[in-house]
Amino acid sequence: MSLEKYVQKRDFTKTAEPKAGKSKDKDSLSFVVQKHDASRLHYDFRLEMDGVLKSWAVPKGPSTDPKTKRLAMMVEDHPYDYHTFEGIIPQGEYGGGTVIVWDEGTYEPIEEIKGKKAQEKYLLKQLESGSVKIKLHGDKLEGEFALVKTHGMGDNAWLLIKHDYDFASKKDITKEDKSVVSSKTIEAMEKTSDKVWHSGHEEKVEKPKKAAAKASTSKKKLTKAIEPQESVAEPQDIDVAAILKKASKGKIPTGMKPMLATLVDEPFDDPNWVYEVKWDGYRALAFINKEEVELQSRNNKSFNEKFYPIYKLLQKFTINAVLDGEILVLNDKGISNFGNLQNWRSEADGQLVYYVFDILWYDGKKLTGLPLSQRQAILKEVLPTNDDSIRVSTVFDASGTDFFKAAERMCLEGIIAKKTNSTYTADMRSKEWLKIKVHKRQEVVIAGFTKNEDTAKQFSSLLLGVYEDDTLQYVGKVGTGFSDKVQKEMMAQFKPLITDKSPFDTIPDVNKPSRFRPNPPKAKATWLKSELVCEVAFSEVTSDGVFRHPSFRGMRVDKKAKEVAREIAEPTATAIDPKTEKNEDKHAMAIKAPEDKGRKTLLNPKDETQVRKICGHDLKFTHLSKFYWPEDKVTKRDMFNYYYQVAEYLLPYLKDRPMSLNRFPGGIHGPSFYQKDVKGKAPDWVKTFPYINGDGEHKEYLVGTDEASLLWMASLGCIEMNPWFSRIQSPDNPDYCVIDLDPDKNTFDQVIAAALEVKKVLDAIDVPSYCKTSGSTGMHIYIPTDARYTYEQTQMFARIVVDIVHKQIPNYTSLERMVAKRGGKMYLDFLQNRPGATIAGPYSLRPKVGATVSMPLHWDEVKPGLTMKHFTIFNSVDRLKKEGDLFKGVLGKAIDLEKTIKKAQSIFS
Repeated sequence: MSLEKYVQKRDFTKTAEPKAGKSKDKDSLSFVVQKHDASRLHYDFRLEMDGVLKSWAVPKGPSTDPKTKRLAMMVEDHPYDYHTFEGIIPQGEYGGGTVIVWDEGTYEPIEEIKGKKAQEKYLLKQLESGSVKIKLHGDKLEGEFALVKTHGMGDNAWLLIKHDYDFASKKDITKEDKSVVSSKTIEAMEKTSDKVWHSGHEEKVEKPKKAAAKASTSKKKLTKAIEPQESVAEPQDIDVAAILKKASKGKIPTGMKPMLATLVDEPFDDPNWVYEVKWDGYRALAFINKEEVELQSRNNKSFNEKFYPIYKLLQKFTINAVLDGEILVLNDKGISNFGNLQNWRSEADGQLVYYVFDILWYDGKKLTGLPLSQRQAILKEVLPTNDDSIRVSTVFDASGTDFFKAAERMCLEGIIAKKTNSTYTADMRSKEWLKIKVHKRQEVVIAGFTKNEDTAKQFSSLLLGVYEDDTLQYVGKVGTGFSDKVQKEMMAQFKPLITDKSPFDTIPDVNKPSRFRPNPPKAKATWLKSELVCEVAFSEVTSDGVFRHPSFRGMRVDKKAKEVAREIAEPTATAIDPKTEKNEDKHAMAIKAPEDKGRKTLLNPKDETQVRKICGHDLKFTHLSKFYWPEDKVTKRDMFNYYYQVAEYLLPYLKDRPMSLNRFPGGIHGPSFYQKDVKGKAPDWVKTFPYINGDGEHKEYLVGTDEASLLWMASLGCIEMNPWFSRIQSPDNPDYCVIDLDPDKNTFDQVIAAALEVKKVLDAIDVPSYCKTSGSTGMHIYIPTDARYTYEQTQMFARIVVDIVHKQIPNYTSLERMVAKRGGKMYLDFLQNRPGATIAGPYSLRPKVGATVSMPLHWDEVKPGLTMKHFTIFNSVDRLKKEGDLFKGVLGKAIDLEKTIKKAQSIFS
């Protein structure tokens, strides 16, 4: 990048950086590494070349370990005189912060070339080709290094690599933290920031220390105050370049909504979780692609104009990325205030800051499926450090309870806990992100306002509501927290929404006395259409659901009224241990069933069209006498009643899983088709999971949740239920590994023999297994993995098992994927273990004559004589009442894959 770009970004009336200069050394080329504490700490690696300093920003600093490749983002050329610069760049200027000369010296090409000009010419050709190989002679860095341009990580992305020759070391060289010029650390240099570097020497300026450090001081105060010693989480040994190289390709997402956290009742300590400040602002996603920027609220409303300073800064970014963060206004102590943000109109109202805490897409690579720890490492590497108004939110690896106490002391809104291996599930409220509030806060719908007699105010109080089962419920009124200016602005919003009809089913008595106000002033209520949302703080909720001591905190332009439901904190214990909760739920189902007299059917035997309220949603069931299994006289009505009766057994295997909809709208002999995308086709209450198809279009899977989603799928003609092996909380990590026995010209007794052979192998290596009929022609064997491993790892394990089985029974089994190559033998299918693959779930009906069911079995039931028709729509409900859920272990404790594979190799090799 040219020196012109450097000059364009700087105002030399404010900053004392040198504009130009030339090397006086006629024999050697110079290099310098400057440690630079701007909005985040990084190292600037600079090589003298063609009269300027070719420059790369290295976020983690150089490494002398050949196995460690450091990401280096090429930036604009710097003037040669910059190589001796130490001091302060005033805040508000490009790169504002503190600079020291961390290392300096001379360098040359690895190839032996005589003469400085010849060396420069050679190096410029290497630079153009994307591979610069050099030998450094510095105080800290010595020996051979390479700068290699990467592919698929952006135009400016390079890698800085130490060659495995002289001076290679695993020692962390960045721990040598002092300047080789002044012997000062960054912290020491900042303390002397009443001087800036100018024309090769330090020069006094008027109080630049405050000007230079003002914006960053609040950040440092906050970090220092809230963090326990050595608590800031620093991702270790994460090779960002390797992660990005392996990441899936994908176009920039559109219309994405952020992942949300679940409210829990108390803080906790867990080494698998990290913690962040819960900022009191507006959630915002930033979409940056090819110089086009969109800054959007959590509901896809544009923030481009409202928060124009952040938008303009994002326009200067040279990266292509989708960022997730929070926009807020900080006070001089570094604490955010929502009221200040709501009233923000210009820079005169305070400094806007965009705290970025996640990166979802980067330069053509989808990152949502990566663990949080890897996404955070990528974010630290690639986020530009140009301005302190855009910051990486600090992650604390600390005691959650201590961190919460610190948040209380500082009067913060609360803290956020995030599981380090959590993936990013857009538009979902996840239990892998939890929020713990210091003070009780709640978004509410403004349903109206009151005005007391003889008051000059615009209004006296707001009438508040929240939605419960699509009905607006009254939660009280708030009359404090407004200034006259705010009231006038709010009244301007109210006037177009005034209506004669109360939005509440039961009209509240706004003059009702309480023990706190036995004689309230007479007030008149004015009702509003339910469109506006605000936020209130309160002390507690009364037994009738009304907020006690509420106070107004601000309008919420980023929330839709229909989305405002009462927020109830979940017990932390169940939220942080979903496996325990899941097992308890399954156990409850399993022990409940035998005591159950039998659940009544959903639909009556006469009416052709019936509407039922399921989980609060009205579902319509039509053409109920249509035969879906004509040979067996089984109707559509029978299918709905079956799924209603077995829902409690089936739902644990559908819950939170994307579904592939196999639709038979005319019954088992009619046309059928697979449907993945339900975007714009499903009711609003249906939960979905986003994906991008091959054309880059945004699509959405239906996600299994409850009886309503199960029966809505059935109403589409989904005779069978086909869930993913993984859940949306961990889409790349399946809960089980599956071996699918797929016969061709085999008898079912041979399928049984093969299943028993699989069990012998698994028993020999102490692996629990669970089997079920497919409901068609084969059998499925499940092994619990509890989302601990990737699909690739579970597929590898399944391949090991079927290889062993095939060697035992080669005469009638095959590992050939192509049917034509199997020779009529049974396929031992291990390839089902891949993202997006589905098979019929347990207790699912199948579109086969006989109305068969995919039924879990006791292993002692797997013996010759067993047939698919032992388990049908006619007898499966009775079997479940007797046996309970035989498959519950599938969602239990995971096997130890590494130990298991070693054991398999020692026994069968």
